[in-house]
Amino acid sequence: MRKTFTTCPACSGALHITEYTCGKCGTVIRGKFELDEFLRLSEDQLFFLKVFIKHKGNLSEIQKEFEISYPTARNRLEEIIRRMGFELQENPEKTESQRILEMLEKKEITSKQAMEMLRHLNEKEGGVSS
Repeated sequence: MRKTFTTCPACSGALHITEYTCGKCGTVIRGKFELDEFLRLSEDQLFFLKVFIKHKGNLSEIQKEFEISYPTARNRLEEIIRRMGFELQENPEKTESQRILEMLEKKEITSKQAMEMLRHLNEKEGGVSS
């Protein structure tokens, strides 16, 4: 049996389930039925969610299994959350250290530059320098 289609193959518009048929007796139920939020997910997203459950939500373990960075794992999870129809409570102010790590992940800076920037930030915030 095929996975439920959620988008039109011709125009990519949202599809609606309007009919169910019993395979045993042939009873037909017509109406407009809501899609389960899990049906909105791609196969890759469902697999990510299974791994997420397997590791009890530990993103560090997920990043190891997928061999991706922590921010990438977090971004994939956030995309799944949005796709399922939930609103994320965005932190309007990213911390400076988060910005530095994102720059490093995007290869906008080197690891040496990131270390220096984080060290400077730590000193500025009253931390201990090494």
